[in-house]
Amino acid sequence: MKLYLVLILFSLYLVAPTQSGDAARKRNFNLDMGVALKEFDPVSYFHGKPARGTAKFEYDYKGITYFFVDEANREEFKKSPAKYEPAYGGWCAYTVATTGERVKIDPTSYKISDGKLYLFYNFKSDNRKLKWEQNEKHLKASADKHWIEKMH
Repeated sequence: MKLYLVLILFSLYLVAPTQSGDAARKRNFNLDMGVALKEFDPVSYFHGKPARGTAKFEYDYKGITYFFVDEANREEFKKSPAKYEPAYGGWCAYTVATTGERVKIDPTSYKISDGKLYLFYNFKSDNRKLKWEQNEKHLKASADKHWIEKMH
């Protein structure tokens, strides 16, 4: 009986960090009904044309659900999820850099830089991608700092 209890407690210990890590990711990611990227396929950005995925090709990665346009994109994501996940949890990169705040994005306003996907607010004649591109190096360093602070 004691061995059984020890095994149960040990298994809970192993699972707990993953669950709490997943919960933190969910709190920090820009999700709509539990789905990232407004249902856009993260791999499609790297193929040059963002496209809306479907629940038929969904995949959960560390508590975040992604939709894909097809099985090939889903499999590509599975091989290297860190490559395809959006920077700053899918929030507007420019706003994370300048204020540390999380604001919505237009999933078609994006940039891939140094192999990473950045998304931007682009509403009411305020295209923050253009502002980002004016001083990308400095803004990226600032966004990285703010994001690390937010994640802890």
